[in-house]
Formats: sequence, structure tokens, C-alpha cells
Amino acid sequence: MALQIFDSKSQSLRQFAPLEAGRVGIYVCGPTVQSAPHVGHLRSAVAFDIIKNWLSLGHSLEVNFVRNVTDIDDKILVNAKEQNRDWRELAKSVNGEFDAAYAALGIATTEPETKTPKATEYISQMIELIELLIQRGHAYVATDGSANVFFDTASWPSYGELTNQKIENLEGEQDGSHGRKAATDFALFKAHKPEEPDTASWQSPWGRGRPGWHIECSAMTHALLGESFDIHGGGLDLRFPHHENELAQSRAAGFEFANFWIHNGLVTIGGQKMSKSLGNGVSAETLLASASATSSANAVRYWLGSAHYRSTLDYSTTALAEAESALARIKNFVRRAAAISAEPAGAEKYPSAFIEAMDADFNVPSALASLHDTVRAGNAALDAGDAAAASTAAAQVTAMAQVLGFDLADNAAADAANRGDEATIAKIDALILARRQARDNKDFALADSIRVELTELGVVLEDQADKTTWIWSN
Repeated sequence: MALQIFDSKSQSLRQFAPLEAGRVGIYVCGPTVQSAPHVGHLRSAVAFDIIKNWLSLGHSLEVNFVRNVTDIDDKILVNAKEQNRDWRELAKSVNGEFDAAYAALGIATTEPETKTPKATEYISQMIELIELLIQRGHAYVATDGSANVFFDTASWPSYGELTNQKIENLEGEQDGSHGRKAATDFALFKAHKPEEPDTASWQSPWGRGRPGWHIECSAMTHALLGESFDIHGGGLDLRFPHHENELAQSRAAGFEFANFWIHNGLVTIGGQKMSKSLGNGVSAETLLASASATSSANAVRYWLGSAHYRSTLDYSTTALAEAESALARIKNFVRRAAAISAEPAGAEKYPSAFIEAMDADFNVPSALASLHDTVRAGNAALDAGDAAAASTAAAQVTAMAQVLGFDLADNAAADAANRGDEATIAKIDALILARRQARDNKDFALADSIRVELTELGVVLEDQADKTTWIWSN
């Protein structure tokens, strides 16, 4: 089965073939570093990390992965002023928070795996691109005599093609505001304002100012991936106007731009959309802190990837506990299999069901089902004394976990660090036996209290039909 990807532009599944044999270029819109990361940022980062992994590990492609950082923007300047901070220092500090959150989830933040260009590093390329658009008749200097420059949407008949909208149905900005000719014309360059710091402006042919948000990504894709590249990605909330404007200005400049568009779904909280007005947002810091107290960063990653990337992911108080239980089953099997010494019976790196799932538009829920099926088959092989089949299953589980980004090595590390304490191990074994006896006697209150005690000891349980196994939590 060939890899099929849902292209947001055509709104259809398309067979994927890289523009250049053996290589794939991906650009994902990264954060605007105005404030701390939240769960929505992490969901997008994990989704595209899995996509990158499958293209690399599953299809043996050399992946040129770019995730930009918007480090100059209206909101950054506003927040810095409110906090009485230099905008550059705020951007750098917030960018560090994003990098820390990504690193905790095993997401690369540095080359060669990921390029993370900052907008302020490509100002000259942005100005050159704006000049090109003016020359080609698709942009104009503001009519009010300022340094503002706008994209002329009327000059580009295809405007609205990404989101299937007609220009006459779009409201846009107020007519004539800041020297624009039409409400739908968007800013390519913004004139410097007296109340803004001088450091937040650059000299241009039209006066001092700074590039608009949309032109930043077009300039960076061109500089790092060329006039055409394979995949452009980002959150669903970026489709309009950001990605629509990117597409229009890039095509108007003469670039083929992205061959595929991929957009991940949003995160809800208890079925509600996250919003500042509702006060129901979950920060990355809160999410990862709760993980360190009750489960692991691996569990956060498992949960973030557990829904199909295009669907909505809902957060609840039980989400991480459920993810940790699922991971415990995987780690328990890997630990059991590590105790045997046998050559795998098969040579297939991944089960066919896993390959089919990942090639069906990166269907991670189905891929996880294949992973857990393999764990169950591996446990059955261990119980039956079939060491070769168990080793095959363990090798496949490890390979699948690598694609999905779960670090199974931490299981062995925790095990090695803790199993030397024989008294603790004896206590754990005694508590597990007492819990099983309580369950047999239908004393579920006692069984639950023993589970809590085991959790406090750093133990994760997995109940099977005739026994209970356990591993150390992270």
C-alpha cells in the first residue's frame, strides 16, 4: 500500500510521492513566542514529529524538517510592553520554554533533525520577496504615504483557493485602513509606530518598519526549502488567513510552493474549545508537571498522539492515567521479553497492520491498536515458552514505539536504578499479593487503597487474567 495523505487544499486523499526521489521537505508553522506554550502547541508538535518519523523510518526518506519561530509580532511587542521587558528578551525566554517542552516530549529542537529558523534572521529575504511582489504587480505601497506595503488580493484571481472561499464573501479589514485599497488586502510590511521600540524596526525601500506575519513564512520556506517543497503543515486554526495568505503571495511571486497541505485538529477541554475568556486552557508547564507527579512525559506524548491528527483531541482529568496504563502494558512486555535470549523468528520490522495504518494518512489510533495486538501476542508467546516469537514481537514493538516517539529505554533505566533494593521489591510483591487476595474477596476498597500505596512507591500495575505484573514508573 502506498502512502496516502489527506491534502487540506484539495480536501482529498492523495498518494504521496516526494518531489525529489529519496528526499522530502516539510515546513511546519511553529510558535509565535509571545507567551508560554499550551497543550495545543504540544499536540501539533507531536503530530508532525510522528509524521516526520514515519517518512524517515518507515519510508527511508531523508527528511528536511523546518519548524519556524515567529520572534517579532504585534502580540510580542504588546506583551513585552505590558511586562516592562525588552521584546527580544521576552521572545528569547518564551522560545526557551517551547524548546524545553518539546525536549521533554522527545521532539528535536536543533539541527540536523530539525531546523528552527527565527523570523528576525530573515528580514532581508522578506524585503526582497516584497520587492518581487511589487515588481510583479501583486503588491503596493500604502496610499497614505506610510511605509506600509500590502498584497493586492484583487490581482490574484486564485485568492481563497486553500480554504475554498470567494474573495467577495470575505470581510477583511476596514476599507482604506492604514492605506490599503481593499478590505481583503493584507500587510506585507508594517510601518514603524512611534510607540514601538526602534529595535523592532528595520530599514526598507519604503521606510522603517517590520515585515508582516504572513510574509515571514513565505520567505523562510523559499530560503530553506526552495520554490517548491513537499509538505506544509500547521494547526487547523492557521488555515485562514495565515496559510491562505502564504499560498497567495508565494504563488504570486512565481513559486510552486507546497505540494501537500496538512492541518492537525485542535484540543478541547471537557468538550469545550480552549479560550482565555473561559479560562480553561492547559499550559504545557501544567501538563508536564502533572505528568511528573502522576505518570510520565511518555504518557503525555502517548495521549497527544492517541487521536487521529486531523480529529479533535479532548483533554480530561483521566487522560494521562489512561495513557500511562496503556504504556505500562507495553513496557511490561518489553521488560519480560528482555529476560529471554532468542533470535527473532521473523524479519519484518513492522507488522503489516501497523504499516497499513501509518500509510493511511498517518492513522495513529489504528497503529496503536496494532502495537497493542503485538504486545498481547508477545505475552502469549512468552507464556507458551515460544522465545523466538516473543523476541520477534519485542523487536517490532520497539520499532513501532520509535516511530511513535515513546522512549522505552527509560523502563530499563528505572528498573536498573530501583531493583537493587531487595526490601522494596519484597514489599511490592507482598502488596500485590494482598491486593489480589482483597479483589478475590471482593474487598475493592482495600484493593484500591493498596493500589494507591503502590502508586506512591512509583509502581505501575497491569492486571492480567491470572496474575498482576508491574514496572517502575518514570
